[in-house]
Amino acid sequence: MTTAAAVAGIWDLSIATPIGKITAVIELRYDEGVLTGAARGAGEEVGLDGLALTGDRLTWKQAVTRPMRLNLSFDVTVTGDTFAGASRAGRLPASRVSGLRRTDRAAETAPGARP
Repeated sequence: MTTAAAVAGIWDLSIATPIGKITAVIELRYDEGVLTGAARGAGEEVGLDGLALTGDRLTWKQAVTRPMRLNLSFDVTVTGDTFAGASRAGRLPASRVSGLRRTDRAAETAPGARP
């Protein structure tokens, strides 16, 4: 079973969509018993809503405006420093999602990284 503290960190996210691969950076924080997060990509930063970890299953929703306005729902399974699952945008078919946690050194040098 994965704990909320164990998923905290900076993750490189890849979404395989019908129109091509989309990449983003997800930052998950665990502070005072609460898991929060934000996603950066395509020139915007958005908060992660409904972020929940149940066992190894991590779910969240986010609204994006680039490359188009979409409400996305994510459902991934976390295994150590990787995760895999799916993302849905309304009635569109699910897209395959994968993620890889950045090492501490990579996180420190990431554009837009926070101390």
